[in-house]
Parts: sequence; C-alpha cells; structure tokens
Amino acid sequence: MNLGKIGRNTRCPCGSGKKYKHCCLGKRGFSLAEEYWQRYRIILKTAEQVAGIIESGKVLKEIMDGVEKIIAPGITTDDINDFVHEQTIKAGAIPAPLNYHGFPKSVCTSVNDVICHGIPGNQVLQDGDIVNVDITPILKGYYADANKTFFVGTPTPAGEKIVSVAARCLQLGIEAVTPGATLGDIGFAIQNFAEAEGCSVVREFVGHGVGLDFHEAPQVSHTGRSGQGIVLVPGMVFTIEPMINLGKKEVKILDDGWTAVTKDGSLSAQFEQTLLVTENGSSSLTPFDLNRFIIS
Repeated sequence: MNLGKIGRNTRCPCGSGKKYKHCCLGKRGFSLAEEYWQRYRIILKTAEQVAGIIESGKVLKEIMDGVEKIIAPGITTDDINDFVHEQTIKAGAIPAPLNYHGFPKSVCTSVNDVICHGIPGNQVLQDGDIVNVDITPILKGYYADANKTFFVGTPTPAGEKIVSVAARCLQLGIEAVTPGATLGDIGFAIQNFAEAEGCSVVREFVGHGVGLDFHEAPQVSHTGRSGQGIVLVPGMVFTIEPMINLGKKEVKILDDGWTAVTKDGSLSAQFEQTLLVTENGSSSLTPFDLNRFIIS
C-alpha cells in the first residue's frame, strides 16, 4: 500500500486545476503529507495507521452485527446503548461517544424524525419505526466510525423510501472518491440524487476526518459543486455520512443540546462509513452491504 502518493496526471492538490506534473511536482521541497498538513491540517495516514483503523473497524462491525440481531419492537434505546457499551469494553476498546463534550452515553440512537445525536434512554421502539445506530470504538488509540439505519419490525412505505435514498446517497458518495476528485464531487453526487428523489440533505452536520481522533480535518459536506473543494489524495481517511430528510432540510436542536430533529417532523435516515483514499479509488475501513437497504 503506497499511501501519500499522487499520480503525475491527477489534479494538483494545490487547487490550481492543473495536472500535478505541470504544477507543484518537485517544486515545494516537501512531501505531500507535509503539504496537506500545512495547508489543510489533514493527516495523511501511514500504512501502520490504516491497519490500526481497520482493526477498530472490525470491532465496530461485530458490534453493529450484534445490534441488528437485537433490534425489535419493545426494546428501548437504552438497551441498545447497554449492548454497545458492554461489547465495546469486551473487545478491549473504548466507546468514543461516552463523555465526548459531555455526551452521556456510549452510542447515538436516532429514531424516526431524529436526524442525529439521539441520546439513548427509556424510549421503547415500536413496530414501523426506523432507528439509526452510530458506533465509534477506539481500539489501541485508533478510531473507526460508522452507522446504519435499521427497520424496527415491519417497515412503512415512508420508512422504506427514506432508508433506501439515504443508503444510495452514501453509495454514490463513496463512488465519487478517487485521487484527483474533490470533496465537492462527493457532496454533488449525494445532493443531486437526494433532491431528485424529492428528499433533502441536512447542511448542519457533515462527515469528517477520523482515525487518530474522533473528529479531524477535513469536513466532508454532503452538498456541493463538482470540481470544487480540497483535492482527494491517497492516505486521506474520512467519513461520509449523509443525513437525508423525507421532508424539508431544516433542523431543530432539542433542549438537551444534542438531539437534532427535522423541523417539520418528517423522517430522517443516515448511513456512514469510514473511507480511505487509495491510489486507484477508495477502500471502506468499516465495510457493510448497502445494497440490502436500497429499493431497486
């Protein structure tokens, strides 16, 4: 794995629009990793660091698979929190959300019109609900971050639609990740599809760099213009986590200071994976099958 390298014919990371070989190649006197740290405070990950994130991602997947097995009408969101906390500790990891800027639980559980950062509690899941579960373990200092939106019991037509659109949005965002593309290409792919489906994209919350800390540079917007923004280069690790509303995009934060809900009360769904930019495209460090959530 040759991280922190960029092809001679790819778009120059300085943003000039020229090919790397015709712009900054050999001119700056320092490496691409140094360039991205000095210019953007982005940490291009080494092969050793990527391996650590992958191991954390394996822990995440095992926990998420376990969550899916217990999701059913009648359980509480606190039941999900207890399971995630216990399984994270059992794996020798630490739940990153717990006490993060005062967040009181080990996982975020966002039900129906909750966009993100739902706090687990005594809410009982009902047949037809949708619930997003957002998990971030820290294993030996390495963070992996992913979430899924699950159906509780028998899905409603509205639930099926918003979950399908959100899953496809993440899929399209991932497909846009390749060296020489830009962050704007990711946002454009997501926004273009979601709005064509009559849904809206939340602006207030974004994807982010991750791996050595919970939230790193860059911010990854889920809206944007093709060709604009920071140029993607191998070694970048970040999440894509589009939050898609069935109704309007406006957000309201509840009195707890964390829970974000749709202002119009419409359903909201989200999917997230941690991505590595490679020499030929991208690799998910928290892989799971998105196709099973998508209505063809």
